[in-house]
Amino acid sequence: MRFRATIENVPIFYRLIQAVEKLQKKCIMKFTETEMHVICNDDANEGGIQVWSVVKVDTMFTSYRIQSNANNAITLTLSAEALLSALRSSSSSASSSSVAAAILLSYDADEVVMKLAKKNDQAVLSFEMYGMSRSGRKVRVAHDVRIDVMRPADGDKLREPRCPDPEVHILLPPLLKLRTIVERLRPLSDVLALRANNSGTLQLSINTDAVKLETQWVKCGNPSMAKHGIAQNEEDDDDAEDISLDKPDPDKMFCVLVSIRSFLKFLNSHVVSATTILCLCHNHCAILYVYIGEIADAGGVLTYYIPTVIDGDE
Repeated sequence: MRFRATIENVPIFYRLIQAVEKLQKKCIMKFTETEMHVICNDDANEGGIQVWSVVKVDTMFTSYRIQSNANNAITLTLSAEALLSALRSSSSSASSSSVAAAILLSYDADEVVMKLAKKNDQAVLSFEMYGMSRSGRKVRVAHDVRIDVMRPADGDKLREPRCPDPEVHILLPPLLKLRTIVERLRPLSDVLALRANNSGTLQLSINTDAVKLETQWVKCGNPSMAKHGIAQNEEDDDDAEDISLDKPDPDKMFCVLVSIRSFLKFLNSHVVSATTILCLCHNHCAILYVYIGEIADAGGVLTYYIPTVIDGDE
């Protein structure tokens, strides 16, 4: 098998891995001819949270070449932290953090090449950075990340969680603002209630013996959704009128109780998000679509699945 690509958009790649790195130590990456998938599906994750992300190759790479006996698909597991370190070393522009930028090497990479290689009988994802130092000298830096290549049969078994059709889809406020609120709620409760209706109302609340708190947003917007988390423009959807007839009472609130720590891990995706849509499967799970770029021309989407928790107080 062969794989080689030039990373055209290092900052977006870095932020994508930064968003998922907090979930689990190892992640799964799958490369196909048209897409890159990053998956965190460990059952041991906090609150059972999973993330399945898909990014269009054209959004992230140029000079993209892949070849394998498994329909030109390659699936591998690797340390998310090690991958983040490799991307960080490419340039200070990979991170928006001034602290992170201050500790990076004093060069900017003009070209970052990622390729599959084998060194000392160990498969690696090799990153080669070419650029100029601050003093004007040419620089070449290599950074290898150990990987385990999955058998094609095991890669084919990867499946996203099966969920019922959501009762409500709602646009979330900016995730950074949500994180500020949820961090203040965390010391007070382990469980967070997510409620929303089809009139644009969103509520986050906690309910314990000691305290009851609720935060509400209105006029959030309720986009229609096609399969795989692609938001549709109802004016362009021939079935929009039929879909609207199937909607429940627009003022009825639907609820999912989630681990507050799980929700905070999801909120790490604020580094990627331009637009985020929350879908509630009442008393079953929350599905969150984090778009890379604006929805109309999104280069990819991170899909978070957070199962409900059982809480006797609700």
